[in-house]
Amino acid sequence: MPRNQDSNKRNALGDISMLYVSVLLRAAAAEGADTPGLATQFGLDETGLASPEARISIPRFMRMGHAAIMDCGNPALGLRMGALSRPVDAGLAGIAAETAPTVSQALATLTRYSLLTSQNSRGRPSIEPERRTVRFYSIRPYNPYNYFVVDSVLAAWTQMARTLTGRYDLLEKVCIEYRSNGLDDLFESWFRCPVEFGADENSLTFKESAWRQPSIQAHPAMHAQLGRLCEQELEKIRRGWQMSDRVRHLMTPMFRGETPSLERVAAHLGMTPWTLQRHLATEGTGFRQLLDKTRQQLAEDYLRETESSLSEIAWLLGFANPPAFHKAYQRWFGISPGERRKELRQKGNANLQSEQTQSSVASSTKS
Repeated sequence: MPRNQDSNKRNALGDISMLYVSVLLRAAAAEGADTPGLATQFGLDETGLASPEARISIPRFMRMGHAAIMDCGNPALGLRMGALSRPVDAGLAGIAAETAPTVSQALATLTRYSLLTSQNSRGRPSIEPERRTVRFYSIRPYNPYNYFVVDSVLAAWTQMARTLTGRYDLLEKVCIEYRSNGLDDLFESWFRCPVEFGADENSLTFKESAWRQPSIQAHPAMHAQLGRLCEQELEKIRRGWQMSDRVRHLMTPMFRGETPSLERVAAHLGMTPWTLQRHLATEGTGFRQLLDKTRQQLAEDYLRETESSLSEIAWLLGFANPPAFHKAYQRWFGISPGERRKELRQKGNANLQSEQTQSSVASSTKS
């Protein structure tokens, strides 16, 4: 397994294909960043970057994107990533989308098979044909570490449609959930349509003519064959899921500001609450236990991997207020979340100093 694949401990916040890391490095290089330095800083090697199966954690990807932006000085690096995105950069799903008959079918393919290249605890992208809209899920709270993620996804979808049509006047409107950072004119120039910041969602709405436009790359037979391959890969992923995995996958995006109920999760699974409880019991767990365990795992990853405040983490975990989160964390681990974050940072600094010392010794030895 490639060294870059975070496989020792699956990050509860999610992971992403190294294909997207390659796009990030390509865009950063185009903007003048020190990409070899970035690769070294984040422990990337050529083997991992070349492997379609390799993944890194979502938080690590965000830290790398932020570091690239700091290096090149372009806060709109996500747009550059979109402009340099190719269908193949979305893996098998991207190639299948490239051969779709129309733009709308291409985007439907990308959203349906998004799990093949990324899994995020916040949710999954979706499509609303009646609105001619493709939506990227919310990744609130927003900060300098994740603005570029929204930008790059919306820009990559736009670039896919441009590649398939040869047109640039495709969009009716772009909605971006985070507040304006002063780059409105740049974004409207790139997307070539009105862009609403501080919106209720992250989405692209296409013009009627563009939505139904045939793709110049269309190949129905290949699209059907590639679609079958995507379905097989998707089934492989889901086949390894127990009922508890399916429940965790569903409940995590529901946490924001509230505690998901057994009834709500069961309804999403198309079964009664009693039936769901029975399935979980056969796996040696229960709904409340699973909810508590999921919160514990997410809490640890939020504290370790993100710069989110404790109040933001409390909201992301569905607690009514920060004191409720503090009380639960103390019960789980016998330490406050603030003290735990301090421990993690001290440990991280110690590891960094150790790595720097080892690197210096190695350099001296070579000299």
